[in-house]
Amino acid sequence: MAAAAAALSPFLYLDPNQRQHFHIHLNPTKTPPFLSSRNPLLSLQRLHQCNCRCSFPSSSPNSVTPSQYSFLDDPFRGSRFLSNEELEKLKALESFVYLIELESGSLWVRVMRNEEMDLTAGLLAESFAESMLMPLGYGPLLRFLVKQYLIERRAVMPHAVTLVGFYRDKGGEKGNGLAGTVEVCFDKRGANASPPTPIPPENSPYICNMTVTKQLRRRGIGWHLLKASEELLSQMASTNEVFLHCRMIDEAAFNMYIKAGYSVVQTDSVLILLTLQRRKHLMCKKLPVYNSLYESDMSESGEELLS
Repeated sequence: MAAAAAALSPFLYLDPNQRQHFHIHLNPTKTPPFLSSRNPLLSLQRLHQCNCRCSFPSSSPNSVTPSQYSFLDDPFRGSRFLSNEELEKLKALESFVYLIELESGSLWVRVMRNEEMDLTAGLLAESFAESMLMPLGYGPLLRFLVKQYLIERRAVMPHAVTLVGFYRDKGGEKGNGLAGTVEVCFDKRGANASPPTPIPPENSPYICNMTVTKQLRRRGIGWHLLKASEELLSQMASTNEVFLHCRMIDEAAFNMYIKAGYSVVQTDSVLILLTLQRRKHLMCKKLPVYNSLYESDMSESGEELLS
């Protein structure tokens, strides 16, 4: 199932329009220069510069504000000893949030929590069944297998992580629903044991298993799941080349990746069809590496002002 789940193709039928956005990455021991000591969010000056508007739900589990949630207490993490470096990365993952104001509503992306695993497994199973044209009767089995896969991947944190995106309509007419998910691998310790072909370099960051809820497609959500993944990789990965797969038949997803700066480095041979698999492109992009989220945010703001 690991190989099958890793090969889930993105269903991203959307127009990735550029929008003003901001990110929050809180270090519990140090206040970054762009955060107010009295307010954990961006300063009013920063908000004015970005022309951002946001509202934060107070209900759990979909809260975007920093909480007391700790991945060290996660029952699926296992008893593996963590080095000091891994502990610091785990803390960074706990506090990572990517926020964006879309035309139709608000989206926030963060690391999946334990209580959201069933919901995420259901979304991935639905996407997998759609891509493989499977009968609906396989739904329960797929959800079970995908959940087992998510549990296995949970145990390798902080070397790989599953991000989830939550969406709220403008006006708050609809609640905080799961909008999409994406998996991010930072290094070879977080890589899948049986990656799909063409096989990416062993120690390179890798993005996979991206999908958007069917009712929320064509709203730019997939684009920002990708951007959230890249933002996290820029902060935590040791190398700046990130890889992903895209099936040759997924033209919308392929065009989005090209627009985002990815290029094809290798394509499956036609012989892969003999194994009843779709041919895939292996795509790569070089990401900027930032020493801090503040540097990342300032860089993006400069690009937007020049555009």
